[in-house]
Amino acid sequence: MSILEAKKIEPSTGSTVTLGAAGEAVTIAASQLKTNTIKDAGGNTLLTSNGSGVLSNLNSGFSGSSVFISSQTASSSASLSFTTGIDSTYDEYAFYCVNMHPSSDGVVFEWQVSSDGGSTYGMTITSTAYRAYQYESGAYGLSYVAGDDLAQSTDYQHAIEQVGNDADQSCSGILQLYSPSSTTSVKTWLSHFHSCHKGNVTNDEYTSGYVNSTSAVNAINFRMASGNVDAGIVYMYGMK
Repeated sequence: MSILEAKKIEPSTGSTVTLGAAGEAVTIAASQLKTNTIKDAGGNTLLTSNGSGVLSNLNSGFSGSSVFISSQTASSSASLSFTTGIDSTYDEYAFYCVNMHPSSDGVVFEWQVSSDGGSTYGMTITSTAYRAYQYESGAYGLSYVAGDDLAQSTDYQHAIEQVGNDADQSCSGILQLYSPSSTTSVKTWLSHFHSCHKGNVTNDEYTSGYVNSTSAVNAINFRMASGNVDAGIVYMYGMK
């Protein structure tokens, strides 16, 4: 069997490259087909990769009501930011944070938004928070979390607190941001996060509120209140 190695294959005429004759099967090993952009026959981009596994421009035909936009992966990162893709395309944006693992023990996972493309983070937020928890011993409770709410503050908004940094501990959750590009209304949001507390407690927290500004929100930043985000991934989706 012959082996053809080439960096580029072009048709002799026209713009179509045909592999194999009609009725023949052409087999390409999964590890051998490498491309950063996949397009359909009409030249429309279906998805794009940055070459390191981070996808963007995923065409809506791949999904139902949610459309994947991009993701950020932590690796001893001070923070994770989305500075593009938040615009008037969708009325709701959802951020799925998966297994966010801190470098420090018992820290807060938090976020803030920006109206200047991420140059600064510190828009005014008013919010409320409550949580349910249960210890491995069986003790449990439900309470308002005064330390995680904001009242006309430009501080970072707490998503969940006391995240443990044992090898098997982390936090995960979702933040839903509504109509971020509106220039007439405040930006309401909801979040629901769970963490394995540093004291081996299951910690379930709900927060909600609004960004009290009529300026369009076009960037968001996630971080631990102290230390780095050692591992984890945040996915951004637009909701149709």
